[in-house]
Amino acid sequence: MSEKPVVKLDTNAIAQAALALLDETGLDGLTMRKVAAALNVQAPALYWHVKNKRELLDVMAQHIFVAAVHGLEAPRRGEDWRDWLIHLASRLRRSMLHYRDGARVAAGTFISDEAMWRTVELTLRTLEDAGLDRTSAEHVFPILLHYTTGFVIEEQARTGVEYSENPYDADHLGVVVDSGRYPRTARMVADFARADNDAEYEHGLRAILAGVVALAAAGPEAGSATD
Repeated sequence: MSEKPVVKLDTNAIAQAALALLDETGLDGLTMRKVAAALNVQAPALYWHVKNKRELLDVMAQHIFVAAVHGLEAPRRGEDWRDWLIHLASRLRRSMLHYRDGARVAAGTFISDEAMWRTVELTLRTLEDAGLDRTSAEHVFPILLHYTTGFVIEEQARTGVEYSENPYDADHLGVVVDSGRYPRTARMVADFARADNDAEYEHGLRAILAGVVALAAAGPEAGSATD
């Protein structure tokens, strides 16, 4: 039997090995020991590059983000800025969906990479070119990032992979709500089960961006709390 080759160890190799294990282990089953075994090294060797699982998640999330924005450019001449932002956010969603628990990996992580800073700068410039004031523009990227991460966490949970029987299955959702007592809720839940995730995601993005435009047009006082 041939031995597994030893991989040159760096944070990128560690991130790729960890992400490749997710389909088998899920995030909860991922351990430094399993990542080390996949790389054919002893677990202590990983600690030269990532000190703990928290830092492991950071480099995994960075890999997901960098892949999402690879080749990203500013909007083309005549391209609507909202369409450009939706395209950017959708790329991030697809990158998270590429891995089991990809959004859970990304949630709450710290990414320090040139790709992140370049993407944020492009976003801010695009929004300012579209006429948004600096403060309004600075709110947009975090909102889209948080919405996308939360949406994909829910989207991946609905695959039911953590359950013995998927409670989000359309047949189950069709009977779980008493339609006699809660007709509106039953209708909503049934529609939810049949919904197209791509369409639902884009609808949410457009609602968010419409709100951004409305608040920016109303002036700085519109977004502040009132008594």
